[in-house]
Amino acid sequence: MLRLPSFRYFEPTTLREAIARKVDAGPSGMYVAGGTDLYPNMKRRQHEPKTVISLMHVGELRADRRTGAQADRVIELGAGITLTELSACAPVRRSADVLAQAASLISTPLLRNMGTLGGNLCLDTRCNYYDQTYEWRKAIDFCMKKDGAICWVAPSSPRCWAVNSSDLAPVAVALGAELEFAGPAGSRLVRAAQLYRNDGIRYLEKDRDEILVRVNVPLTRGADAVYEKLRRRGAFDFPVLGVAAWIRWDGEVVAEARIVLGAVASYPQQIEGAGAALAGSRLSDDAITQAALAAFDPAKPMDNTDFDLSWRKQMTRVYVTRALQALRDRRRRMAPLVTAHPT
Repeated sequence: MLRLPSFRYFEPTTLREAIARKVDAGPSGMYVAGGTDLYPNMKRRQHEPKTVISLMHVGELRADRRTGAQADRVIELGAGITLTELSACAPVRRSADVLAQAASLISTPLLRNMGTLGGNLCLDTRCNYYDQTYEWRKAIDFCMKKDGAICWVAPSSPRCWAVNSSDLAPVAVALGAELEFAGPAGSRLVRAAQLYRNDGIRYLEKDRDEILVRVNVPLTRGADAVYEKLRRRGAFDFPVLGVAAWIRWDGEVVAEARIVLGAVASYPQQIEGAGAALAGSRLSDDAITQAALAAFDPAKPMDNTDFDLSWRKQMTRVYVTRALQALRDRRRRMAPLVTAHPT
């Protein structure tokens, strides 16, 4: 049985108190929200904090600000909202359903009751060589991400290739979300696309003492988005490929598009060429094919998650096609009926 190591535990009730606790703890302290990622990692000794600061009782992380002048332009979500709450949130379902859809695909109902929006957005990167017990990792001489000097996925590489397996991160990037962080130096806003780094160890542009407080999702007129997820089982498993597709329509023409891939790199990978292939089109079969090919070429999954990597690369084209076809079908269903008027 894997057991948690000894640590001090605090339950602050305000942001100021939580940040102060973390500053006092220094590098040996860590924040925890739902704990669905941190506690298993602690059991495997991937993380060994001496102090754990819980965020579940910090009121500012659950404050609802979806009212007022910004209500019709932005959905403001507290980072402490659980995945279950997010998947059932009526304003989200009505105006940014892809967030609720992606949240409903994460893990299992029990873990969605515990896991949070902020926790999934800041999820630790994953790898077959990293997400093992201490004894297993010791037997192979550890890896670069924890206690070792070699990335076993690519032994000659100077960097870690652990992948970002968050479901909500590619969706946030596709939606153009802004994230609000609070730390000892105050608050700041960061675009989701600027938060993530293609580095399995230093995967967030975030100070260790900062807390993700809020996620601001812009409500763009004429926009729609979907999320497609590949995994071995229909529940519980992390994605081995995620595709977030966002389109802003101008009538029946694609005015702007974003295609973001998850679980193929250490960051949510936006494929600029795929979006460019769709702009100005009516989302025809040819345009979808070109966008899928544009996403296929730069997708370079590594041999550090489930399934054969060459097959996973082929699935990039399949799942981008599936996502875009879903958007096209939904657009056609929502198009107003044209009634012929007698002359």
